[in-house]
Amino acid sequence: MKALSLMLLSLGLMMPASALAAGGGPSPIPSFIMLGLFVLIFYFMLWRPQAKKQKEHRALMESLNKGDEVVTVGGVAGKISKVTDDFIVMEAAEGVELKVQKSSVAATLVKGTLKQL
Repeated sequence: MKALSLMLLSLGLMMPASALAAGGGPSPIPSFIMLGLFVLIFYFMLWRPQAKKQKEHRALMESLNKGDEVVTVGGVAGKISKVTDDFIVMEAAEGVELKVQKSSVAATLVKGTLKQL
């Protein structure tokens, strides 16, 4: 009797699995919709803002000229005295010139800011 009840119980548990295997299962369309939503969220929350920042930084590096006052990523402020393809020479203090990569420039400052510091 106990064996019969265990067999009926196992058949009852297997019934939904066999129904899904026969093709009567849920549609895969909601899964594709969720995947599409995740791709859109990833695009608008991560990829697009990062691409915008890179574009702005690239424009900043191309617009650097002699005489501009800049701040590097490390926090060093100075005035550009020479610009080459990949590097700039900036005067951090009177008589102190530093050669830094253009990509390390974080921002340009308003003219006269260095005198206030």
